[in-house]
Amino acid sequence: MTSPTLIDSHCHIVFRNFEDDLEAVASRWRQAGVVSLLHACVEPAEIPAIRALADRFPEMRYSVGVHPLDTEHWQDSTAVVLRQAALDDNRVVAIGELGLDLFRDKNLSEQLDVLRPQLDLAVELDKPVIIHCRDAAEPMLEELRSRRSEGRCPAGVMHCWGGTPDEMEAFLDLGLYISFSGTVTFAKAAETHECARRVPQDRFLVETDCPFLAPVPRRGKRNEPSYVTAVAARVAELRGQSLDEVATTSTANARRLFGLP
Repeated sequence: MTSPTLIDSHCHIVFRNFEDDLEAVASRWRQAGVVSLLHACVEPAEIPAIRALADRFPEMRYSVGVHPLDTEHWQDSTAVVLRQAALDDNRVVAIGELGLDLFRDKNLSEQLDVLRPQLDLAVELDKPVIIHCRDAAEPMLEELRSRRSEGRCPAGVMHCWGGTPDEMEAFLDLGLYISFSGTVTFAKAAETHECARRVPQDRFLVETDCPFLAPVPRRGKRNEPSYVTAVAARVAELRGQSLDEVATTSTANARRLFGLP
């Protein structure tokens, strides 16, 4: 029996806890049917190492950006650095992960100062954005709606979705995709389950966000790209679809959004 074809649309394997067994990790994702993966960037110092991983694993594409919890890494020159990194390598398919996080930090104005130039860069380069949004749906929607009214709201994805169905509808209305991670397998994630049931067929992705948020039954352990199968299986169960159908759909959606191979 062959594995369904899947794309892990958001991962972080540049971290040290992959150093000792990355070839084995890659072997497992290939065996699981993961044909492409998108490595997210949280701050510019990561870019050379992520680029080296893309050299090593031809199925990898990546983003460049600054995470809202890494605002201390934003400098006057950062937008120029990100632009050049994106122009230098056609494997850069997105800007991010960017966004707002008011769960851990309350520095909204500082986070907006880092978010806005990255959204501008995405529009300039015609690349989608990878949006991290935690306890910040209202200010994020306000920012994106304002941009849409001016014709400068980029395409993109709400990664590691954990919001309410109403919030999801608002982001969908802005043209964004919704990406489900291992949290969709957690028993108490009722709102995420409802979102997975309701999201339109052509607007959802699956991801691991590894090494974080390993899906059930590996919860609490290091996550890895091969485990995206468990995410897709749970989404399929919630939608009353087969794993093959969810794999085919989410893969097509990821390829369309990010221009993946």
